Amino acid sequence: MEKLLFYVFAAVLIFAATMVITARNPVHAALFLVLAFFNSAVLWIIAGAEFLGIVLVLVYVGAVMVLFLFVVMMLDINLARLREGFIRHLYIGLPIAAIIVVQMILVVNTGAMSPGEMPEPAMPIPEDTGNTSMLGGVLYTVYVYPFELAAVVLLVAIIASIMLTLRRRDGVKHQDVAEQVRVRKEDRLRKAQFPRAADDGRNDNEHPDR
Repeated sequence: MEKLLFYVFAAVLIFAATMVITARNPVHAALFLVLAFFNSAVLWIIAGAEFLGIVLVLVYVGAVMVLFLFVVMMLDINLARLREGFIRHLYIGLPIAAIIVVQMILVVNTGAMSPGEMPEPAMPIPEDTGNTSMLGGVLYTVYVYPFELAAVVLLVAIIASIMLTLRRRDGVKHQDVAEQVRVRKEDRLRKAQFPRAADDGRNDNEHPDR
């Protein structure tokens, strides 16, 4: 059953990856890439690396691909120009794809990736322990300082990107909290005097809406 699931999801993954590079519509290509990521996550989970599968779904499908999809949908992309470029660059893409396929076949045929040639892990994972807990234990004990340093670097990068994009433009209204707190009623409220409507000779009882 495990081999059957592997071949089924691997076939869907190859189909989705092929459609990513052959789809004419960029939105369809992004959706096929989401499908490819999902099938890749399933393959990781079948191989016993559930942490990589979960990260692939949460990070790439849940964040990166959703961002790509919204950007592609908001951009005004000329689909006719994309169709013209596909045929024009086909003579370059086919030799590169053939070279990649030949390299993959040569690597697989060497037998270096067979289960018998793989080295034994230095710390085998027990049967009742998942790799997520093992990675968490190593990350927050042995590599806790590099992990915190990477978090600080990412925080600095986020602040720097915000400061680079935060520009003062003419005609743009900015919120001043201190000025809002110091506001008075006289600064915002203005009494308006409207002339009274001329009396047409009837009393107010005849005009209940007054």
